[in-house]
Amino acid sequence: MDEFSFIRSIRPNTYRQPTLIKGIDDDAAVFRPMGQDVVTAVDTMVEGVHFSKETMEAADVGYRALAANLSDLAAMGSRPAFYLVSLVVPDDWSQEELDQLYKGMGELADSYHMDLIGGDTVGGQELCVSVTVFGYVTKDMARYRSAAVPGDVVFVTGSLGDSRAGLACLFDQKEETEDSLYLIGRHRRPSPRVAFADAIGACERVALNDVSDGIANEANEIAESSDVDLVLDVDALPFSKAIQALYPEKMKEWMLSGGEDFELIGTVSESEWAVVQEAASQTGVPITRIGKVTEKKKNHPSVYIVEEGVQKLLEKTGYTHMKRG
Repeated sequence: MDEFSFIRSIRPNTYRQPTLIKGIDDDAAVFRPMGQDVVTAVDTMVEGVHFSKETMEAADVGYRALAANLSDLAAMGSRPAFYLVSLVVPDDWSQEELDQLYKGMGELADSYHMDLIGGDTVGGQELCVSVTVFGYVTKDMARYRSAAVPGDVVFVTGSLGDSRAGLACLFDQKEETEDSLYLIGRHRRPSPRVAFADAIGACERVALNDVSDGIANEANEIAESSDVDLVLDVDALPFSKAIQALYPEKMKEWMLSGGEDFELIGTVSESEWAVVQEAASQTGVPITRIGKVTEKKKNHPSVYIVEEGVQKLLEKTGYTHMKRG
């Protein structure tokens, strides 16, 4: 199938966002916001780096690629609206597999009434999926990492380390059990916390960050942006019974640095912590208080973790792209 036939094959029959003026079929899409701020993010997944055919079906690749972007929107308190998809397609990917890739994205997009409004497709050596998303947030209410202040509660949604454990299950060829299937599902099809982030819209001040590289990295990003220290309690970190059952010796490491859980770590004032708890209850999202924000002890902001009564520095860990040495 040539490029133009492929574009015709993925063109939506209808659009759902009322702000869209022109979708696919021109040089660019046009949308007209109605008194809200626009939030945009882009993420790229590369075959052999982020996924492989041995561990993921094509539909899972598509689903996960969009989910990573929606997690970024959630971290900004934004409601998803549109997405663009650009592909680099190698010869060993069939038309059927590409159709399934878009189907996976479409399943998730449908949950949020998102419209596919364009993209690009070229040939190359390995499959690259680049997704750009657009969302809306109430004017001046976007959530930033720089909003944490001393005295805040530090919290995290869901459970940590599951995605890394799910990948291990696939590599280790674990027997299919309730626990292994749960972890594999968390790896292949994460749940971006969009509804929860929207539900805490009433909070006056919240700092949020999505857990894409592990909370050791994400917590440090909040500390640096807000110029504060974060103190986390290792015993408070939430984990699933599945990771405890299958990988007890790796559980702590993967909770801190496994990455790609696409949960949210955040801070909120003590007075508004109850609002966050109520939002979690309303949206069915587990939430755990894991620490506090304090004044920085040194010239630079830091994150500390308390384990067995001992407080020690928690450095940035996890996978870093483009890192040399």
